[in-house]
This record gives sequence, C-alpha cells and structure tokens, in this order.
Amino acid sequence: MTDLTSSAAQVALTGSQTGGETQWIRSAADVSRLINDGEGARNNARIVVAIALGGVFLDAYDLGALAFGIKDVAREFNLTPTGTGMVASAITFGAIVGALIGGYLTDKIGRYRVFMADMFFFVVAALACAFAPNEYVLGGARFVMGLGVGIDLPVAMAFLAEFSRLRGQGNKAASVAMWCPTWYAAISISYLLVLLLYAVLPESHTDWLWRLILGFGAVPALIIIAIRSRYMSESPVWAANQGDLNGAAAILRRAWNINAQVASDAPTSPVQPARRASWRNYGALLQGVYRRRTLLATLTSVASSFAYNAVAFGLPVIITSFFAQSMLTTILVSLALNLLFAFVGGVLAVRLVPRLGAWKMSVAGYACQCAALLGLALIGRPEGGQEAAIAIAMLALFLFGQGFGPGSHTMTFASLSYPTSLRGVGVGFNQTLMRGSSTVSLFLFPVLVAALGTGVFWVILLAPLTGLLALLAIRWEPSGYDVDAEDFAAR
Repeated sequence: MTDLTSSAAQVALTGSQTGGETQWIRSAADVSRLINDGEGARNNARIVVAIALGGVFLDAYDLGALAFGIKDVAREFNLTPTGTGMVASAITFGAIVGALIGGYLTDKIGRYRVFMADMFFFVVAALACAFAPNEYVLGGARFVMGLGVGIDLPVAMAFLAEFSRLRGQGNKAASVAMWCPTWYAAISISYLLVLLLYAVLPESHTDWLWRLILGFGAVPALIIIAIRSRYMSESPVWAANQGDLNGAAAILRRAWNINAQVASDAPTSPVQPARRASWRNYGALLQGVYRRRTLLATLTSVASSFAYNAVAFGLPVIITSFFAQSMLTTILVSLALNLLFAFVGGVLAVRLVPRLGAWKMSVAGYACQCAALLGLALIGRPEGGQEAAIAIAMLALFLFGQGFGPGSHTMTFASLSYPTSLRGVGVGFNQTLMRGSSTVSLFLFPVLVAALGTGVFWVILLAPLTGLLALLAIRWEPSGYDVDAEDFAAR
C-alpha cells in the first residue's frame, strides 16, 4: 500500500510512541470515533488548530490594513472611484479562483501538503504590495494574495473540523467558529499597527503608511511557515479515508496522545474511499441531502459577507461621515468597535455554540444586524451629538451581531455540512460564492457611497434580511452532528 501521508508522517512519527491502553483501529470509522470521543490530552492537536487559523488571520489583517490606506492609494495613483474599487476587490478575485482550486486539492492530495504551500503566496504578495510602483502592480499583488487566501481557507476549515471532538466544550463547531474572533483580532492588530505608524512617521512621509502596513503582512506569514513545518501533520481522518491506517495511527499517537495501533485483522489492502476526489464532487454538493445544506450555507455566507465587507471596509469612511474628526479619532473608534463588540461577540459564539447551536445563534445575529442597519438608514447623517452616539451604537450592534451570529457560524455551516470526502470542495464552493459576494460589495461600496451617501444602509439591509429568511426556511443544525459518519455509511 502506498503511504499517502508520507510527507506528514515524518512529522507525526517522531515521538509517536505513547503509553496508555492500546486503541485498535480497523477502519476510518474507528479513527473518527477516537477523535470524536477523545477526552484525554491532545498534545499537538491544539497547536494544529491554532496554526490552521493563520491564513484567516492574514486575510483579515490585509483587509483591515487597506481599509485605512485606500484613500492614500487613491490619492497617490490618482484613482477614480471605479479604480479604487478594483484595487480594493482584487484580493477577492484571487480568492474566488484560489478557493475553487484549493477545495479540490484539499480533498485530492491531502490537507497537509496544501497547507504547507499556500503561505508563500502571502510572503511574495505582501512584499510586492509594499513596493508597488503603480495601481496595476498593486492590484496584481493583491490578486496573488487572494489566491493564497482562497487556497488556505478550505484546508484550514478541514483541519479545524478534523482535529476537534464532536461534542462538548471545544467541539468541532466551536473550533470552526474560532475563525471569527481570530479575524477580529487581526483587524484590531492592523488598526494598532496603523496607530503606531501614524504616531511615529513624520508628516512628510505619511504616504509610506499603506506600504508599510501591507508589507508587514510578510512577517506573520514567515512565522507561520516556520511553525507549520515543525508541528503540522496530515488529518488522520483524511489519511484513514484513503486507506492509510498506519499513517492515521501515527498521527493519533503524536497529536492526541492516543496509543492507537492498527489491528492485525484490519484490511491489508486499501479500502475503497467513500468518494474519490474529483472535480465532479462539486456537483455532489447539489444532490441528495447536501442540496438543502449547500443552499443554506451559501445564502447565509453570501449575505453575511456582503453586509460585513460593506460595513467593515467602509467603517473608517462611515465614522468620518459621522464626525468631522481627525484620522487618529477614526482609528481609535474603529479599534474600539472591533475589540469591544465584534471580537467579544466572536468569543461568545465559540463559548456558547456547543450549548445553543449554530442555527439559533445565526438567527439572533442576523436579527441584530437588521435592527442596526434599519437604525442607521433612518438616522442617515447624524445631526448633533445624540444622533451620532446612536449611530455609533448601531454600528456596535451590527458588529456584535456579526461576531455572535453569522460571522462565526457561516463557516460552521460550510465546514460541518459535509463529510471528510466532500469537506474540501464544500468549503471551496462556499468560499468561491462568498468571495464573489465580497468582490461585489468591495467594488460597489465606494460607488454606492458616492451616489447615495448614508442611504447605502438601505441597500446593505437587504443582505442580513436574506440570511435571516434562509435560516427560517431551512432549519439545519450542524453542531454536534456526526457528519463524517455519512462517509462510512456510503461504503
């Protein structure tokens, strides 16, 4: 039998001997059971989960950084609103392509190989952004960065789902939801970096601000590459699904401290996978029980992405329209809103989803967003301090609802609606359409703001309303459901 996890096994096999009662595995179902029901020490599994969030961090960091720099970019390169939208949305164009390819490769060649490769996109693209001589190079570099983001997210979500147990605190739904506070932490760090550079750069060199911020993205990418090479290993469930029980057992010993051994009566030849990785598997997402799940995951992701990107990317612009204040005030208010409301909402989502479920929390989050956007639309441009304070409170409610609800759990629906054999393409398909929504949102926002002013909130309101209606129509709860068992039943 060919060892399908040879590159990962060399990581997993080092120090793979462990004590404790021997757990005999005979099939991929046994491997999945040991992970789902495991209560003991997880060794490197927690590190793998943390590293898997690295791509999410970089994606959010780049979006947050350019939100403050886009005005300087437009001024330096003399861009029209359309040109500004093209530069801003270039990363999502790349992510659309990257997600489609990354989803397929994640299922085809394994989580580990794809994960180890995609960070190099971030390094090259970040440096190219920092030294871009014109808007064409900048847009091209952000497209390349988007390829890395698109490739990374399907495999990152697969790792989060497949290195976590099924129920209880820290379950699969909670691990996947961790992507949301990670996102907001990255946004906040980008704001802090902007604040630091704004304070130390001479006034004559403030045009360097956006270049330094975007170029700094190469630093965490290089750190992530170094850490990944030491601690990452292949997903044991994926390895077992390919027939490599020996590799799966080695990873369980290393990452979970489970004394897993392949039973002598286990099949000696590779077991036929439930599904072979294929481009046709994208079509399987729209068949059978997966059709409703795919529809729900897609509608909620597209709605959440459109609304969040319009508000989050435009947050500095929105705040500036509320207050005739300095850049420093804009940075501080944006930072406070993200930390106190979006980040806190995301942390609560991780803690509460094992008990409340992703469906109920998403409904509550969308309801908060609808109320917030309705309030912002009715206020329009605030007149006086009282209306301005209410408008800021509405922004806070929107961001809290995003973190508590759809911001955290759209990935839960996308990742946990499909078994191991379809998870890569499931997340890839979801991300392709979600990034399409992001592209439209980032491209249209500068144009819509120029045409409608604060009336743009009426347009944005349609997005969370669509997500809320989709949830009420399709009541699917992925948290606590053993979706991987559908692969074993198919054999």
